[in-house]
Amino acid sequence: MYRNISKYNIRYTDTDAFDNLKLSSLLAFQEEAAGYSADELGFGYNAVSAKNLGFIIVNNYIELIRPIKLGEVLELHTWPLRPKHMIFLRDYEFYSAGEKVGVATTRWCMIDTQKYAMMPVSAFFDEDSFNSYNTQRSVEFGSWKIPPVDDGKLAYSKVVSYSDYDHYFHVNNTKYADFLTDVFSVEELKGKFISSLQITYVKQCKIGETIDFYKKYDGNIVYVDGRVGDETRVRFKVALDAIRV
Repeated sequence: MYRNISKYNIRYTDTDAFDNLKLSSLLAFQEEAAGYSADELGFGYNAVSAKNLGFIIVNNYIELIRPIKLGEVLELHTWPLRPKHMIFLRDYEFYSAGEKVGVATTRWCMIDTQKYAMMPVSAFFDEDSFNSYNTQRSVEFGSWKIPPVDDGKLAYSKVVSYSDYDHYFHVNNTKYADFLTDVFSVEELKGKFISSLQITYVKQCKIGETIDFYKKYDGNIVYVDGRVGDETRVRFKVALDAIRV
């Protein structure tokens, strides 16, 4: 069944202070690979934008078996699944030198880029569009709800700037991964890695807005809310595990 396979050399600029692949770089690879796959299947950016349509990501879930390191070549497999109503699913598997190092699954919606309204699958696709789609799942995951951080501590604030924007004139989904890691100190991440990450993109953020990030630990699980004023815009659930040497 169909898969798009893309390879990425892990460069210095893709890694953090400990030579581990940055989450924002991994999300960027996912976004690029999703674009290549959509182009191959006929619903890429140029095809849908001609009809004033576009795709935005609403949820991302990633599991990593170990950190991905500087100098590795990451082989990223991705494929879409049959959509339901207004939700499009896309799965991923990550490999390095033949070793599976992680998996991911994402949820997307299609929007009218003029009205910024969610659109049904039928706005672009017909019933026969999905006959050749891969039905295999990379990971069985459906627990998309992340509890709010009601009693967390303010850990970081970010003023949205031009460099955070994408072509939909809101913060690109990859940027939130950098915002997330900035809530941690170097000491908090020393000897550890983010073994799982769940993101819910609640509402887009715009230039000039200040996002305040509140953090709460529950054992090795960390919950983070990003708020503009009293309104939640993004929510994270993170698992921190020790790096096994």
